[in-house]
Amino acid sequence: MATYGFGTTLSVPYEQAIERVKEALKAEGFGVLTEIDVRRTLRDKLGLETVPYVILGACNPHLAQRALEIEPEIGLLLPCNVVVRAVADGSRVEIADPQAMLAVSGNAQLAQIAQEARGRLQRALAALAPLSAPSA
Repeated sequence: MATYGFGTTLSVPYEQAIERVKEALKAEGFGVLTEIDVRRTLRDKLGLETVPYVILGACNPHLAQRALEIEPEIGLLLPCNVVVRAVADGSRVEIADPQAMLAVSGNAQLAQIAQEARGRLQRALAALAPLSAPSA
């Protein structure tokens, strides 16, 4: 996994994984503002057939508001991106690490907000553990 995110593999089908991820995010105070169907976009724009792949733009309004008060330009790094994609025996969920993303700003005041966002996103991911694929 890349150093700018974290994730897990689930043993549930893609469509079910999307719904479960949304539920887990909601439990941690995140709403899904955007949903980009990458597979459909690549099919429509380039005529390519790819695996099911969606990017969810997740936002915790309280955290976003605090960050925007500190640095209005931080909106360029929001919302938190969550990827759900189909893999051989289920689905893969990957979440952009808010600490890595907000570190780009160089603003130390954002570190606490990024840490809180990361903790909430990690708890959302942990809530999916019962659906995780067994380790090989």
